[in-house]
Amino acid sequence: MSYTVDRRIVVYPVYVNSKLTVKEGRKIPLSDACENPNAHEVYESAMRLGFKAELQDKCYSRDYMQRGRIRVELKDENGKPVNDSITTRKELLTAIAKLVPTTMARKKRGEPAKEDDPIGLPKLLNTKEEKKAQKGGKKKK
Repeated sequence: MSYTVDRRIVVYPVYVNSKLTVKEGRKIPLSDACENPNAHEVYESAMRLGFKAELQDKCYSRDYMQRGRIRVELKDENGKPVNDSITTRKELLTAIAKLVPTTMARKKRGEPAKEDDPIGLPKLLNTKEEKKAQKGGKKKK
């Protein structure tokens, strides 16, 4: 996908995070927001809504520790909405926040990810032994 003028909308996970204030970057009401979303969950939600989306490795400007952003094509080249039920940025953010708790990435938290995962989520460590093996250090006798 190459665009001469990038008309896609930028969505950071911070925009739909219920744990943050409006001052910290949340863009939707607290009642509509979801708890601690990550970039993969937001990307999966946008794809499930039928939008063309791209996951990028960028940092949020107010908090550089927040990694990942999603570029979503809300309208096509002619200016018509891709999804007729979602026409504005706020509607898109609200719809994404409602879908995040149902994503596969959210369900897989705490479980090891499969190698054939379609959206390429990193493998999560589940047990204490796996975490210790990853850390290294002294081994008990």
